[in-house]
Amino acid sequence: MPGSRKVKSLPKADIEAIFARFEAMDPEPKGELDYVNAYTLLVAVVLSAQATDVSVNKATKALFAAASTPEAMVALGLEQIEADVKTIGLYRTKAKNVLALSQLLIERHDSQVPDNREALEALPGVGRKTANVVLNIFFKQPTIAVDTHLFRVGNRTGMASGATPLAVELKLLKAVPERYMLHAHHWLILHGRYVCKARTPECYRCIIAEWCRFEPKTPLPKVR
Repeated sequence: MPGSRKVKSLPKADIEAIFARFEAMDPEPKGELDYVNAYTLLVAVVLSAQATDVSVNKATKALFAAASTPEAMVALGLEQIEADVKTIGLYRTKAKNVLALSQLLIERHDSQVPDNREALEALPGVGRKTANVVLNIFFKQPTIAVDTHLFRVGNRTGMASGATPLAVELKLLKAVPERYMLHAHHWLILHGRYVCKARTPECYRCIIAEWCRFEPKTPLPKVR
């Protein structure tokens, strides 16, 4: 994951102001993966590793139409799962994981997606980030899933600097005011995806620029 130059940590008042601004601009942020239930959300998140949400949504349209339950996915079989997700990077490994986790959900969890991190992380292809996404989006738990976007925003802003995703996650869990915890994950990821971009952050249209520690701020592009 790309890091950023280390910056001075933001005070609590600034972090409070940042999330108040996020909430004012987007009170109910949503993830961008398509799903119809907890199971399809889990599968979509597993498929999204090192892939864009747009590419995953294109691939899962047909997949979820044919298999929206663990039983249906197992019945579909590995060959067909691979065919449906072949446009996604690492599709063979991901297809195997989808089939294997579906089998384990049937065998160990009565075909239900568990609502705790330990059980989720015991499934093939499911790590801490994936578990956090499912727990946050479907089960409404105040978790923070640190992807490359959130990692970058945490470090650049001074909100939560850290050398690893886990370090950033643990700092954010302490830093984010409780009233904003449920949506913090989405606000930060969407901000990193569309504004605080990796190569050229668009500071000139950033709604939290006044508190952000990142310097030098990117100026408004000159009109040619």
